[in-house]
Amino acid sequence: MKNYLKVERAKKDITQATLAEKIGVSRQTINAIEKGKFIPSTLLALKMARFFETPVDQIFELEEAD
Repeated sequence: MKNYLKVERAKKDITQATLAEKIGVSRQTINAIEKGKFIPSTLLALKMARFFETPVDQIFELEEAD
């Protein structure tokens, strides 16, 4: 799964730590998601979408291999 989490963070000019605090996870979780090492749960993806005020599919995108 491809993600644009880092891009969305840059738009709001926030750190991984700030995002993590706002949605209730660790900074390491945000880092792992951005690097593609961890796929978030539906609940976590929805929390991120709500925080960024954007649809989930603007942050996360399925790739052909998925």
